[in-house]
Amino acid sequence: MTWYMDWEIQFLDALQGIRGPVLDNIMAFLSDLGNAGIFWITIGLLLLIPKKCRKYGLQMLVAMALTFVVGNLILKNIFDRTRPCQVFVDMYQLTVKIPFDSSFPSGHTMNGITGALSLMYMDKRVGIPALILAAAIAFSRMYNFMHWPTDVLAGIVIGIMSAVFVNFVFRKRVWKNISPSK
Repeated sequence: MTWYMDWEIQFLDALQGIRGPVLDNIMAFLSDLGNAGIFWITIGLLLLIPKKCRKYGLQMLVAMALTFVVGNLILKNIFDRTRPCQVFVDMYQLTVKIPFDSSFPSGHTMNGITGALSLMYMDKRVGIPALILAAAIAFSRMYNFMHWPTDVLAGIVIGIMSAVFVNFVFRKRVWKNISPSK
């Protein structure tokens, strides 16, 4: 399905005006870093190793699983939105591989925001740089002509909702029911 608002193509077109070889490489790297949420999942898995971080690692992985189900399995299939690079095929030279799934919402953005906010609950000194990285990855998806701005905005909203909801549930239910000796 192809649908977009005029301001979205104008915004993406403006982004193409700042392209350059160095920025192209940086944005391709950032997009690759966000592929399939592997970076954020790896951090969640690594947090399971030190005993003092396990609950945060588990919380992060559960939030990412929720994001995956809601965003990738449900919403992407409902909306089945065509990517900008597939609508305007000859308009810009692509520096990243086109994903096989639909555009709405942005999976890179959902994963990044979910992961970064989960880290923010653990430690703001880690969470703030993680949020900056997540924002840079989200921006790279528009720069690389893979997502419409509303795909990224939806990814931000879903990522925030997943991380906040899981944090709330874990704080109110899960951590209260686990004794300190376990």
